[in-house]
Amino acid sequence: MPLKKEQTMTKKPLIRAFFDEPTNTVSYLVADTETKRGAVIDPVLDYNHASGKASTKSADVILAAAAAEGLTVDWVLETHAHADHLSGAPYIKLKTGAKVGIGEYIRDVQKIFRPVFNATDLKGDGSEFDHLFADGERLQLGNLNVEVLHTPGHTPADVAYKIEDAVFVGDTLFMPDYGTARADFPGGDARVLYRSIRKLLALPHATRLFICHDYKAPGRDHYAWETTVGEERAKNSHVKDGIGEDEFVAMREARDAGLSAPLLLLPSIQVNIRAGKLPPPDANGVRYLKIPVKLVA
Repeated sequence: MPLKKEQTMTKKPLIRAFFDEPTNTVSYLVADTETKRGAVIDPVLDYNHASGKASTKSADVILAAAAAEGLTVDWVLETHAHADHLSGAPYIKLKTGAKVGIGEYIRDVQKIFRPVFNATDLKGDGSEFDHLFADGERLQLGNLNVEVLHTPGHTPADVAYKIEDAVFVGDTLFMPDYGTARADFPGGDARVLYRSIRKLLALPHATRLFICHDYKAPGRDHYAWETTVGEERAKNSHVKDGIGEDEFVAMREARDAGLSAPLLLLPSIQVNIRAGKLPPPDANGVRYLKIPVKLVA
């Protein structure tokens, strides 16, 4: 018996993008238009490094958009422990009751950075998050099918979320004219990154890819965050078809050697490995972000 038309067609999720210019981060609200069940991907907590003040302005904009669409937010999905912005996941969870999920290899990232910050409150088992996703794990977002794809290389824990015909790739790939993510953070690996990218680019050419960051490539005067597998394969300046693994690794490692650390690296990592929570308060009730200091010759 032939399938009905609606069974053969890929559902189109509702997708709303929210760009945070101070951190060049794109967060997403994704939902099933039929059931009104949704998820927030990579939300940002607004943090002023100079003053130490934080606010939930960006997260509130996303929550207002969800409310305007009549959506119930079931999940906050993190693509990895970001090194360039603090996560707004705990606030979204507080306001909606959503579960916070990330790839299961966050345990490796926690073990790398736990001693760096003397974060003795961290168990190192990922239990700060509500759910740890395995490669290939599937879940439902209303009537939408979600598949988790492990895409290490930028960090050991990176994942992409394939939601019907759309894939939210985190920091693994950028727009075709900007290239690819760095791979020089602890646990990163340019060769592993190349293989993760080819895994994504093996998807059908029409698959939509949604990027987590954009910095305006030279010659482009506007921010952009949506492309396709076909466009990346044809035009990506670092990893288009015809660029082999060794060539990519040589380029990526040379490029990474000249990059400076992200401005918010130290505060971001110690918050985000805690699922976006601030470190425990000291005896005076104040929470402090630590800055490890090393004297170099």
